[in-house]
Amino acid sequence: MTILVTGATGRVGRHVVDQLVKRGAEVRVLTRDPAKANVPSGVAVVKGDLLDIDAMRAAFADVRTLFLLNAVTGDEFTQALITLNLAREAGVDRVVYLSVIHADRFVNVPHFAVKSGAERMIEAMGFSATILRPSYFIDNEHMIKDVILNHGVYPMPIGSKGIAMVDARDIAEVAAIELIRRDRASAKLPVEIINLVGPDTLTGTDVAAIWSDVLGRPVVYGGDDPSGFEQNMATFMPKWTAYEMRLMAERYVSDGMIPEAGDVERLIVMLGRPLHSYHTFASELVAGQGVAEA
Repeated sequence: MTILVTGATGRVGRHVVDQLVKRGAEVRVLTRDPAKANVPSGVAVVKGDLLDIDAMRAAFADVRTLFLLNAVTGDEFTQALITLNLAREAGVDRVVYLSVIHADRFVNVPHFAVKSGAERMIEAMGFSATILRPSYFIDNEHMIKDVILNHGVYPMPIGSKGIAMVDARDIAEVAAIELIRRDRASAKLPVEIINLVGPDTLTGTDVAAIWSDVLGRPVVYGGDDPSGFEQNMATFMPKWTAYEMRLMAERYVSDGMIPEAGDVERLIVMLGRPLHSYHTFASELVAGQGVAEA
């Protein structure tokens, strides 16, 4: 049967599609702009979005398993609920949902609360589901690379509790493994939650030290200032989004994003290889930018 992938052109989704194709799955993607989808040969493309009811019904035809990834938007919860209802209507009973770590705890952060609500709906509706809860994406650092490389400052206020940052490639490969497992199972499997984390739990000072090592020159941590972070974000994104990012950063500082015992080991067993580290990511980014070390 076919696996439908939403969010297929983003940082995680495109890797999910590649991993599914590599494993011989029949894949269909939903995208607003098929001309920009750039999917592997043999992958079917449906034009539309999660609130386009007709497109969603067409996308769900002959599908058994859904990868649900929807972006942080003002109507994220509506998107998730509509998609899950349409999936059930179409007879799709197997789901892998991309949530977020501590979704059930950081409920003052809007998109965490949204994902917690979607998790509850998935369970209440009786889906055979894997709920993936990733920590902070290492790949977010592309947004701040110029500040790091040009000014020697790591500006994300991630605090001193520690965050187990995870690489999008690891997220995607676990997602593909779970999609294949559920799609090919002879019967519905119970709901399972998997925390997706990196191999190291890093503080702001730790991350600055990694950049210093990779670049061969000092990089300092910009400090724990979620309010300043909000002000910077508000210069290029909607103010409500910037405020939400502040709320999330406040939880980084107060709580961190700490793996549970056994999370790292479980992922290594699933993948059959080590997890991608922050140091490796930083080295790859510098090499790709052609940045000369000191």
